[in-house]
Amino acid sequence: MDIILVIIGFVFCLFGIIGSFLPILPGPITSWIGLLLLHFTDAITRDWVFLGITLAISIIVWVLDYVVPALGTKKFGGTKYGMIGSSLGLIVGLLYLGPFGIIIGPFVGAYAGEFIKDSSNSSKAFKAALGSFIGFLAGTFIKFIVSLVFLVLFVRSIWEQWDAFF
Repeated sequence: MDIILVIIGFVFCLFGIIGSFLPILPGPITSWIGLLLLHFTDAITRDWVFLGITLAISIIVWVLDYVVPALGTKKFGGTKYGMIGSSLGLIVGLLYLGPFGIIIGPFVGAYAGEFIKDSSNSSKAFKAALGSFIGFLAGTFIKFIVSLVFLVLFVRSIWEQWDAFF
């Protein structure tokens, strides 16, 4: 049973890293579920303080994921149209351009959203798109780093207790 929990937990950690880039999955929270599953094995002792701290970090990053892009968009004069366009651009860019779409999609989407709102001011749309893009990149970077750290903690815990699993 421990091996099954470890495998499922590892998959959750990997999905957490993927979720750092996709707005559909909450990256750090998904990775945290992997850590939680690992702590339900018999080989790893349940450290509720560790799980509580990592859960708090996951929730804080999840909240920041909504705040940081909004702050970036607002700082550069953008609106909700730019933020929505950035998210849609990410999805479309990822589907049609693969990993490169993660970078270009949010910018093009934010520009399109701002341009749809006010087509008379192209430079304002560009500036807002830039702010939305910078905010999106900052939020994505934070989620990726936290999810990656959770994966490292997961692997380190398994490595330290390797004999208990096999």
